[in-house]
Amino acid sequence: MNPAETLVLIVEDEPAIAELVRFSLRDDSWTFCHASTVNEAWDIIQQQQPQLVLLDWMLRNESGLRLLTRIRAESTLHDMPVILLTGRTLDEDWSVAMEHGADDYITKPFSPRELAIRARSALRRRGETQSARPLQVGPLALDPRSCTVRVGAEAVEVRQAEYRLLKFLLCHPEEVFSRAQLLDQVWHANGTLDERTVDVHVLRLRKALRDAKSLLKTVRGFGYKLTAG
Repeated sequence: MNPAETLVLIVEDEPAIAELVRFSLRDDSWTFCHASTVNEAWDIIQQQQPQLVLLDWMLRNESGLRLLTRIRAESTLHDMPVILLTGRTLDEDWSVAMEHGADDYITKPFSPRELAIRARSALRRRGETQSARPLQVGPLALDPRSCTVRVGAEAVEVRQAEYRLLKFLLCHPEEVFSRAQLLDQVWHANGTLDERTVDVHVLRLRKALRDAKSLLKTVRGFGYKLTAG
């Protein structure tokens, strides 16, 4: 991606923090726009289609999750990376953010270097999704471009957090991953969350997959894998 073509939307109602975000990403020569409310941010998204959104959860008058919900409800915005920047640090806050469709979750105060690395990573994953072919194991198929999941000819509804887990496992069929590896590779939790969080998402994913739930195997003492066998 040409840095000159990368527009980053900062949704933050604290001017000092918005400026810190710009400073953190300055070496990438990206272009920035700023919004302090959900409505202002939505107008910018509709008009300019930024390549990355850095979103404060706790805006003064509205939750940033409201904007995230609107973004994920639009089929044309499914692959727009959204990173939440927030002072909320509880495990359940992270889970709520992932279920609403956040691509990453960074707590305040944040390291400028870490923010830059994770912003570049989110953009790289977006590029991979746009060029990716459908993934399939047995009757289970996922199309990254349309964000759809099918079991045979039947479409199934999978929530955002479980969709990420499924996509990762479909990219690595027959490979066993520990809970810690999944937290790191799928949700970039960096060891900050209880590994039982993974068990919750596996349980929800199996329920969503119905007849194909047997493809998601528990490997006792190690973790989980997706297999056609």
